[in-house]
Amino acid sequence: MSVWPAWEVREGEDSVTTTWFDVRLEFGDGARVDALAVVAEGCVSLEDVRARPALSLDDLAALADWLEGPLAEVPGVGAGPEPGVAGSRRARPAWPRGVEGRWLVAQEYRAAQEGGVDPVLAVMCATGHSRRKSLRLIAQARDAGYLTPRHARR
Repeated sequence: MSVWPAWEVREGEDSVTTTWFDVRLEFGDGARVDALAVVAEGCVSLEDVRARPALSLDDLAALADWLEGPLAEVPGVGAGPEPGVAGSRRARPAWPRGVEGRWLVAQEYRAAQEGGVDPVLAVMCATGHSRRKSLRLIAQARDAGYLTPRHARR
């Protein structure tokens, strides 16, 4: 896998930085994936993906997880080692499990709805998980009663 910076933008006096990276995955069978990944405020997003042969939906959903590790290793991008954990290379923030995690997912989801932004994307950024895993966490928060049911049952 190859990762190299494409460009970087600093915003305002507080120096909020958004960095774009060109990423290339090459597989032994000749398959290749080229992506433009954006790193901002600790979240990784994919702007553009090109693959030969085309990716299945499952592979596309897993692509962010494939890129997460290598992007975390780029100097100045990854969230360094967690305090007290020597050599940790965890790219996503620590997110509580169980009841506390479900409650926090529900809080993020509702805050995004009230702010008029995509609640699933907000949960993705807060947890550092893929869309699929974030949707699973949202469903668990619904099942626990922290969010209203998605569809009214008849």
